[in-house]
Amino acid sequence: MINFVWMFLIVAGIICAAVNGRIEIVTKSAISAAEDAVALAFKLIGVMCLWLGVLKIAEQAGIVRFFARLLSPVIRVLFSSVPRNHPAMGAIVMTVSANMLGLGNAVTPFGIKAMQELQKLNPNKETASPAMCTLLALCTTGFTLVPATIIALRSAAGSVNPAEIVGATLMVSLLATCVAVAADRVCRMFFAAKGGR
Repeated sequence: MINFVWMFLIVAGIICAAVNGRIEIVTKSAISAAEDAVALAFKLIGVMCLWLGVLKIAEQAGIVRFFARLLSPVIRVLFSSVPRNHPAMGAIVMTVSANMLGLGNAVTPFGIKAMQELQKLNPNKETASPAMCTLLALCTTGFTLVPATIIALRSAAGSVNPAEIVGATLMVSLLATCVAVAADRVCRMFFAAKGGR
């Protein structure tokens, strides 16, 4: 679906430029945007390497495991359908902990493992279980203590103080996570009342 949206926007832009007799703007804009993207990518590489290196050290130092122990009681409440000693619970805790520390792409293997383990518990293999939906909601809202990607983007864009958004990011991501969890619970109650899963 998103491919159709992008295709529509591109075609509409080309048609608009052609109708106005300024088709050369399309070519210039495409080349300029490609150059800007490459320049931004090079600026981001250094900052992202630094942050991901620091966070990898934190992971190796056991900070992720510390957060995992801290989050275990909350995770058990959110994922009450998952047996306490099931491998899915450990994978969920590691996924949420790594997400909180802003480990970026390093979270993906944890998330995939958690979903695979949750699928083993899923009675209907054709649809996502409530626990899978909850995990997806938590990962999508992504409560993060260290927003490394945003800091890197701001730094690459020339911000004087790229880390000044940390406080706002913490509040907004915490609020988004609370709303997602509340919506997840409301949807579960609604579908349970309708006789669904």
